[in-house]
Amino acid sequence: MSALLEAKGISYSSGGRLLIDRIDLAIDGGSITIVLGPNGAGKSTLLRILSGELVPTRGEVLLDGRPIRSVAPWRLAHSRAVMPQASDLSFPFTVFEVAGLGVEGIGKGLSRRDRQRLVQAALEQADVAHLLHRNYRTLSGGERQRVTFARVLAQLGAGRTVEMRQVLFLDEPIASLDLKHQLALLQTAKSLAQGGLAVVAVLHDLQLAAGVGDDLVLMNGGRLVTRGKPETVLTPTILAEVFGVTLVAPSLPPSPWRLSTTGLHSAEAEAP
Repeated sequence: MSALLEAKGISYSSGGRLLIDRIDLAIDGGSITIVLGPNGAGKSTLLRILSGELVPTRGEVLLDGRPIRSVAPWRLAHSRAVMPQASDLSFPFTVFEVAGLGVEGIGKGLSRRDRQRLVQAALEQADVAHLLHRNYRTLSGGERQRVTFARVLAQLGAGRTVEMRQVLFLDEPIASLDLKHQLALLQTAKSLAQGGLAVVAVLHDLQLAAGVGDDLVLMNGGRLVTRGKPETVLTPTILAEVFGVTLVAPSLPPSPWRLSTTGLHSAEAEAP
């Protein structure tokens, strides 16, 4: 089976600047791909191109073998969900209403009650069900982020009634979260990947990326520097070249942490 998501020679320019430079990338379902790199590397721009939000100035993106530009908006909404870095609303929507936006016009054969159940389940999974009647604008940054995560979870749930091969895009999803909810969100993403989704996430925490990512994509200056397993990407030599730092340890990976179904555990503690 072909890659679920594929970028072929994509470049992107804006305001006379080349932001993405000739990137080739194939992503399969059932995996978590983590995009890493310093500020200004082009990570978020790459995510927006892969999700179909931006059109590359050169090259093309294929979703399940079809040019993403040719996919009808209604079908695209069933095939992929996007969690942006930040979300803001000008209207006094409740938490339930915001999460419910994920199922509006999405799905086939779903009653109003079915949609409400999907939203409720997503809120519980994101640990914000206790806030469902709160005004979204009164929430903290971390609470808003969890509500946004609930929205995309609800969208994916409704979308599965039409399209089983889906992609979840997460742009710095744990930036405003405390440790407990960082790990919970990443574990949910891992569970979704194990269920067959392709998850593509931008992260800054190298240790968490090494612990959760099946595949790491390291970017710098709009270019793909290297791609592969954590132990081949997060080496002192490569990190010194990309981030301009020198590590004292002989190597970063393997990560001292392992993400399991019950949370993050120390690999050393589990050693015999």
